[in-house]
Amino acid sequence: MSLIRRSWTPHDADEWCKEDWYAIIISPLAYISLCLGVALSFLLLPIGFVVLFIGLLLTFFMFFIIDPKLKTISNEYEKKQKTYLKQLERITRWEEPHE
Repeated sequence: MSLIRRSWTPHDADEWCKEDWYAIIISPLAYISLCLGVALSFLLLPIGFVVLFIGLLLTFFMFFIIDPKLKTISNEYEKKQKTYLKQLERITRWEEPHE
């Protein structure tokens, strides 16, 4: 079993799991380090470039963790929305529903 899950079913992706907790912990660290890194880099302090680099690494790591799950959920909702819009169009045209 790997540390980070990369393939999801729509049902599994909708549940909370350890990848969500990883993202919850990493995201504030990434955003804070990006803000501090940019501010310190504008002042041309060497530590600013280091903090900025760490912030970029944390951001890419967070994206690596959570993106497959978000794509799966998004695809499932797009399918549901497409079905709903077809049903809505039949209702507005006063057509009989297909069963």
